[in-house]
Amino acid sequence: MPEILHCNAASGAYDITIGKGVWEKFSSFPGRKLLVRDGNVPNPGIEADGEIVLTPGEQYKTFAAVESICRKAAQLHLTRKDLFIALGGGVTGDLTGFASAIYMRGVRFIQIPTTLLAMVDASVGGKTAADLPEGKNLIGAFHQPDAVLIDPAFLRTLSFADLTGGMAEVVKTAVILDSQLFDSLESAGEDAVLAPDFDDFYPGIIRRCCQLKAQVVESDEKEKGLRAILNYGHTFGHAVEQKSNFTIPHGAAVAIGMNTAGTLAAELGMWSASEAVRQRKLLELFHLPVTVPAPFEVAELLEIMRTDKKNDASGIRLVLPEKIGSAGTVSGIPEEMMLKAWEKCHD
Repeated sequence: MPEILHCNAASGAYDITIGKGVWEKFSSFPGRKLLVRDGNVPNPGIEADGEIVLTPGEQYKTFAAVESICRKAAQLHLTRKDLFIALGGGVTGDLTGFASAIYMRGVRFIQIPTTLLAMVDASVGGKTAADLPEGKNLIGAFHQPDAVLIDPAFLRTLSFADLTGGMAEVVKTAVILDSQLFDSLESAGEDAVLAPDFDDFYPGIIRRCCQLKAQVVESDEKEKGLRAILNYGHTFGHAVEQKSNFTIPHGAAVAIGMNTAGTLAAELGMWSASEAVRQRKLLELFHLPVTVPAPFEVAELLEIMRTDKKNDASGIRLVLPEKIGSAGTVSGIPEEMMLKAWEKCHD
């Protein structure tokens, strides 16, 4: 039987349904439907009034893509009573959500995530966005979905790299929110991705990550406090993504960012060196990179970090771990210390 979790966000509550074939529930929602599909994802049988296929890849997460979705909706004469459906990974979900937030000043949308990364993180919480040349996710809106429909069977179609990339967000969630989840990931070991259990392990971690994220979103929907910790590893990681022209995928970049942030936290005495090592070994266990590629200049990475949307008057604002299972936000760290952390995590 499908499992139903609830996200009681202040701007609108919705269900997160996890189980085999649950994407078919989209048909029970009223209104005409526009399907927005990642070009890498075949349509599993979703019948909609119109369909637009997005070119896959972070480099195509642009306002032009958002405009194309809105124009397709306008050509179909969709109204505020109608529905957008996002079928794909985090990029598709972000773009569809952003388009639904601004089309006619807001229409409903449903998330049907098809990647592990989207299932455990991006599909829940209502953050929608597109990138600018100056940085990731600099334009967007908070716009909660009407439903999140997660079918773990989609994971069977993913490459090894896609599965490991999703595990970066799982490890992130464990480090900042759940020490028991961290322990269970250590126990699962590399067989979790080398010999994947699609019927038990993955549904279990999807469920737990969605529970934890929903609790954070309910507490702080607009990221004015607690929700900021969900960006752990992302300030460093986004710099790596951008510098690589998105040839380094999001999950891999976040893993590098987590190791860098964990190294910095140990230097600051916020958590122990042994915990930083545990985190690094767990990332490596899941075949994730933990160091910046040799050609990257750390000063250039730091310059990219200065444009991060989470920064404040004190400068670069970081999420750093306090212990495994807990994290906080810190501002005003001398940039020399960030450079030192980058250097320690550089090939």
